[in-house]
Amino acid sequence: MSSDFARPSAAELAAAASISASTIHEAAGKIGALPAPIKPLDPKITVCGPAFTVRGAPGDNLWLHHALDQARPGDVLVVNVGGHYEAGYWGEVMTVSAQARGLAGLVINGCVRDGQAMVDLGFPVFARGTCMRGTEKDHNFKGDLAQPLPMGDVLVNPGDLVIGDGDGVVVIPREQVGDAIAASNARDAREVEMMEVLRTGKTTVEIYGWELK
Repeated sequence: MSSDFARPSAAELAAAASISASTIHEAAGKIGALPAPIKPLDPKITVCGPAFTVRGAPGDNLWLHHALDQARPGDVLVVNVGGHYEAGYWGEVMTVSAQARGLAGLVINGCVRDGQAMVDLGFPVFARGTCMRGTEKDHNFKGDLAQPLPMGDVLVNPGDLVIGDGDGVVVIPREQVGDAIAASNARDAREVEMMEVLRTGKTTVEIYGWELK
């Protein structure tokens, strides 16, 4: 459960911070999209950082507390709670702790509570929604920290790049981050050029040769 795993470099994180989730997902080969219901509590907020993975028990948030104790500043907690969504696994108190420890955000395949308080605090929280139901703390359950973690059809590894915005969350394998950033920048540049052409009145059908036969 060591937090001593490789992470993207500071330069890579700085370069990735301005790239949208949809852009890097497409540019990297349409990979890494987490389940679509996982969205930011505040649609204007974004997150970018290395993944610190957490596997907890359904209806139980003890391993999220362990993650708060172990994760490093700048990490994004990426959490799977075993498919039980009718619980608020994270709230205002844990958010205050996460901010004090310098964490970059939370991505959870489950629900949270105290939603407005977290929006007011400005901490990036990406979840399936909000739920007021409380959680338990089963000290006999063996969870995992900083281990490979399935999130939908994506396997998230510790240190992978996490990018989230209003469209959702994407995870890029750490060893592909540099290439994904370069491909994203190239894609954005092509789209800028294309939009200039579209402003002249041409359509995408004309540009791409998609005329009806």
